[in-house]
Amino acid sequence: MNSFSKYSRSRALGMYIRVKESIMKLVTFYFQNKAHLGIYHEEHVYPLQRLDHALPDAMLEFLRMGDLAMNRAKALNKLVLEGEYREMAVPVQNGHLMAPITNPTSCRDGYAFRQHVAAARRNRKVDMIPEFDQYPIFYFTNHNAIQGPGIIECMPDHFQKLDFELEAAIVVGKKGRNIRAAEADEYIAGYMIMNDMSARTLQMEEMVLNLGPAKGKDFSTVIGPWLVTPDELEPYKIPAKPGHTGNNYNLKMTCWVNGKQVSEGNVGDMDWTFAEILERCAYGVDILPGDVIGSGTVGTGCFLELNGTGLLNDPNYPVQWLKEGDVVEMEISALGHLSNTIRAVKTDFSILGLKKQPLHS
Repeated sequence: MNSFSKYSRSRALGMYIRVKESIMKLVTFYFQNKAHLGIYHEEHVYPLQRLDHALPDAMLEFLRMGDLAMNRAKALNKLVLEGEYREMAVPVQNGHLMAPITNPTSCRDGYAFRQHVAAARRNRKVDMIPEFDQYPIFYFTNHNAIQGPGIIECMPDHFQKLDFELEAAIVVGKKGRNIRAAEADEYIAGYMIMNDMSARTLQMEEMVLNLGPAKGKDFSTVIGPWLVTPDELEPYKIPAKPGHTGNNYNLKMTCWVNGKQVSEGNVGDMDWTFAEILERCAYGVDILPGDVIGSGTVGTGCFLELNGTGLLNDPNYPVQWLKEGDVVEMEISALGHLSNTIRAVKTDFSILGLKKQPLHS
C-alpha cells in the first residue's frame, strides 16, 4: 500500500483542481519550423519572446538569465491567466510540445526510492543493500537523447525487454559547487515528469562487467510535458522522511500502457530528497543551469520490478515488456500528463549480434 493512502482521493483531487489553473507551465513548443519557449495555458502556448522581447526563446538561455528572467515570466503568466495577450496565443494543435529543455547541459538519474530498490533486490533473491541508506547515488546518462511527448524510436535490440521507468525530475536553475542539502532546494528551477526508458537485456549484459547502464539507457530519456517552478508546488509540500533534509511533495504518480494502469506511487515516497541528491552531485564539481536530474524509479514504476514481483508470487505470471505501437502515458499531480508511442526503426542492425564468442583459457 502506498504510504500516502491516508490522503483520500477526493482530497488529493480537490487540491489539484484548486491549484492547477494557476500553475505556470513553461514549455518548449515547435511551430513555424522552430522551437519556442512559452507559457502553456488552456491548450494554447504564449511564446515568451512575443510577450517580452528581452526574454530568450530557448529554455537553456532563459535559465542562464536567472531570477530576472524567471520573475518576469511569472509576472507574464499572471497576466496570461487574467486573460491578457490572447492575440499572441498559438493553439497547441498548430505545432507540438517538445522536451521542456531540449539541450540540457547534462543528465543524471538518481536512486531515491527505497521501495523500488528493495523490491528489485528481493525479486533477485538478494538482501537489501545497506549502502542505500548511507548516501544517495546517481549515474550520468545521454543528455543528447532527451525527448519530449510523442514518438520514441527504438532499435531491434531495444525491444529485448524494453521498459519504462516512472520518475520525477528537476532542472537546475543556477550554478553551484559544494552546496549543502539545507540550501540545495534554492538551486532547483523546476520539476517535470521523467520516463527513463530502459533496454533491459543490453543493460544487464553490460552491468555484469561492473559498468553501465550505458547502451541500456542512452537511446531515450523522456521529460515533460512542462516545467513547474517550486513555488507552484507549495500546496503539496510535506515533510521529508525522518533523518532527511529538503523539500518533499505529495504528488501522485501514475503510469498507463495502452490505457491500462500498470503503476502508481507518490513523489513523497522519495527516501533521498532532490536536495540531498544535489548535495552529492555538487561535491567538488559545478552544477549548472540546465542540468537535469531524475529521482530514480518509484516503487512499482517499471516492468522489471512488476515482472519480478509477479513471478516471485506466481511462476506462471505473464511477464510484459513494451513493444511496437505501445502507448506509454505518465501523470504526476501538478506536473502534467506525458504520452509517448513506441515505434520500431526498420533495420536489422543488432549490436547483440556482434558479440564475440567467449575466449577459452
